[in-house]
Amino acid sequence: MIDFRLDDEYEALRKTVEDFAHSEVAPVIGSFYEREEFPYELVATMGRMGLFGLPFPESVGGMGGDSFALFLALEELARVDSSVAITLEAGVSLGAMPIYRFGTEQQRQRWLPKLCAGEALGAFGLTEPGGGSDAGATRTNARVEDGEWVINGSKAFITNSGTDITDLVTVTAVTGRQASGRKEISAIIVPSDTAGFTVAPKYSKVGWNASDTHELAFSDCRVPERNLLGERGRGYAQFLSILDEGRIAIAAVSVGLAQGCVDECLRYVGEREAFGNRIGAYQATQFKIADMEVRTHTARLAYYQAAAKLLRGEPFKKEAAIAKLVSSNAAMDNARDATQIFGGYGFMNEFPVGRFYRDAKILEIGEGTSEVQRMLISRELGLTGLVS
Repeated sequence: MIDFRLDDEYEALRKTVEDFAHSEVAPVIGSFYEREEFPYELVATMGRMGLFGLPFPESVGGMGGDSFALFLALEELARVDSSVAITLEAGVSLGAMPIYRFGTEQQRQRWLPKLCAGEALGAFGLTEPGGGSDAGATRTNARVEDGEWVINGSKAFITNSGTDITDLVTVTAVTGRQASGRKEISAIIVPSDTAGFTVAPKYSKVGWNASDTHELAFSDCRVPERNLLGERGRGYAQFLSILDEGRIAIAAVSVGLAQGCVDECLRYVGEREAFGNRIGAYQATQFKIADMEVRTHTARLAYYQAAAKLLRGEPFKKEAAIAKLVSSNAAMDNARDATQIFGGYGFMNEFPVGRFYRDAKILEIGEGTSEVQRMLISRELGLTGLVS
């Protein structure tokens, strides 16, 4: 029997995060967003709630939950604000998960307890200034010298990389050549206080203005050889597997934003009057909101299915790409429609839909652009080798 109802434990978590988002995030996040300021107190509260440790076992300081619990939390946070949601998503999926999946026991015990408690943040440095979606074009390099990795290069658009509580950045770097002549790419943990590691000033962004994003530079940056994460030469492959899970997480954030647009519009059209009636009485408005709800509902089903396959241990690459593509499209379309319904007020930052509109576009770009998702889906369908 197919049953899409959440069990009691999932529902209790969802409700707890929903209450937190509306009672503690919603009243203050607009001012953080306007000031482009990182919300340390909100992050600390999420840490005390156990949100950063949701999918990790208790042996490393986690809550003993699973990835779907994280996805539910992300959706509820993004219904109110995406900056807070993406801070959690990146902290777990990109900061802590690679260490949990590929780290040694020593690495896990050193880093994960603080990351799971939200007392520290980790980041993952993959994207480079000239690379974009072509992560295989990595130029950052690392060589072994006197028992240390010596790293040189730069990374771009790295979330959670420059906060006061950032403890580490895991970076991909070229560490040699394979027998085929291709680059050997490995992942290396770089503590944030390492000499030669420089964090550039924060970006001036269109959206996600209360989240932390920086360009990073490495100049003869030295870390112990034991800071290699996983197997040498497997860094790129490791991160691709992390991205598959991360795409479901971004889909959950997208669904949250899409649902937030519906929520805000339902409140607004019940109050706003035009031409003698509440604007919710006009069929044009009703149909627009109905379409928004359809997009949200469909996108949620897509990420639920991808999450179900992940939890069952089945291949889920195609489903993750579909969920990310459908959900990010829904978020962008709903944000545009919500702004239209709000009219001039939708263009004002004091209203959440203005923030949603600015935040939605990056969901079609981050953790694999929409074009990359279509490429992945095509490959999973066997459509390869058609272009020379």
